[in-house]
Amino acid sequence: MSARDDWRPTASLERLAARAELLGVLRDVFLRAGYWEVETPILSAEVGVDEHLEPFVTRANDGSERFLQTSPEFGMKRLLAAGARMIYQVTRAFRRDESGPRHNPEFTMIEWYGVGTQYHEQMDFVEQLVRQVATSSSPRPDWLIEQPFPRLTYDQAFERVLETTVLELSIEELVGLARRKVPEIPVGLEADDRDGWLNLLLAETVEPTMGQCGPEFLFHYPASQAALARVRPGTPPVAERFELFVKGIEVCNGYQELTDAEELARRTREQADIRQRRGQRPLPVTGRLEEAQRSGLPDCSGVALGWDRLVMLVLGAECLEDVMAFPFPRA
Repeated sequence: MSARDDWRPTASLERLAARAELLGVLRDVFLRAGYWEVETPILSAEVGVDEHLEPFVTRANDGSERFLQTSPEFGMKRLLAAGARMIYQVTRAFRRDESGPRHNPEFTMIEWYGVGTQYHEQMDFVEQLVRQVATSSSPRPDWLIEQPFPRLTYDQAFERVLETTVLELSIEELVGLARRKVPEIPVGLEADDRDGWLNLLLAETVEPTMGQCGPEFLFHYPASQAALARVRPGTPPVAERFELFVKGIEVCNGYQELTDAEELARRTREQADIRQRRGQRPLPVTGRLEEAQRSGLPDCSGVALGWDRLVMLVLGAECLEDVMAFPFPRA
């Protein structure tokens, strides 16, 4: 296509119309399940502090910094602390330096929370939602299976692929395993970075196998990778966190949400320290979410789902630009 034609959408109008129909199905699933739709700021003085995510930053008229949100999580949890119980949001999220066939710096996220719900219940609901959206498409995607979506723990998934569990391996054993199983070790991966070696093994050996014969859940991640999920005590302790994979592609990420304000503050400071050591941009470490949690965030579970990815999979598209009107290069 010539430069004169780059005003056109990258997705066909037929696919964009199908995307709109699927969004209507999704909203109906939430309505029937008792969730109500909310809106929270896309531009905010606060943003999640995560070593892996870089937000876009702008300035308000008074000179103060504002962040395009990487997720609507903070605003939605403030609503939960204020008394909301079953809420969902269809929103735009923004993450710098995320471009490729399955990433776009601006994307559509579906996020929801249910007070009094458990993360295993959310896996049930994710399966229901994905089934409803997928079966409403014509033709129906070939990856949708009749039986319940399998659920594998983090260790079970490694054992299936590498014939060993990993959560209790020493860092030396993880490094040795990676050097045997991963063709190319990234430059700069430090020898004592346990999570780095776990993530490398997961991405290179396990994730490509997930969901190849139908959607699969992966759950009970390492406690060190809990993010804002609750950690379950045990040997070893694990994060009450799950992801759904379809054809090796992560579709959603769910948590039994952390409600302890002190632990939230500790994890936020820990992420801020990591960012500082790596020379990343400093981000606000205290704010209204911490105040909301101190006022009392109820026990709840929540899920963030990448809508563009799910639409891509349901419609049988090859990449995100096939289901988006104007991806980043044409925005």
